[in-house]
Amino acid sequence: MAILYSFLFIIIIMGALGILYVYQYNLLQHSKTKIDQAEVLIDEALRGRYDVLTKIDQLFINEIDKKSFFKDLDKLKEENISNFDLDRKLVEYFNLMEQIKIDHKEMATNKDLANLLKEDKKVVEKLSAAKSYYNKYTSELNDLVRSFPSNIIARIHGISIKAFFDGKNLEDTIVDDFKL
Repeated sequence: MAILYSFLFIIIIMGALGILYVYQYNLLQHSKTKIDQAEVLIDEALRGRYDVLTKIDQLFINEIDKKSFFKDLDKLKEENISNFDLDRKLVEYFNLMEQIKIDHKEMATNKDLANLLKEDKKVVEKLSAAKSYYNKYTSELNDLVRSFPSNIIARIHGISIKAFFDGKNLEDTIVDDFKL
């Protein structure tokens, strides 16, 4: 009789551990899935921002000068860079566009440029929301990877800590991460 109780006790413990394992694994997978969804949204937004920028470049070519103001913009598609780096480069191009708009007063009142900037504003809002979504679930995943017992399950399945979208590593001592 004692052997039967011991056997039932072991089965109950193993079942509870199995349920805990599945629960923690599902939490990790849920966070990974949300991060993947956010990456898709970020990709779409960056592609939209790139498209707006190419339209602005074409507008500048037609209205101001017959040459492109945005050197190497067309090469961005072929480069193998991260979304974070692409985002930074697109911001640099948009800052250049603002300077061109200031230098060429006629562009400040151009309706086509105003429409393109409205389109970009919508894309930037989507991008900002997608970044927040990504960082939220990255934080959740990183918390799970660092905490017991999900850290064991993460290690078994090769799930590791992910960087936030902004590329900052809060774990290191590099202060330049926080400069734009």
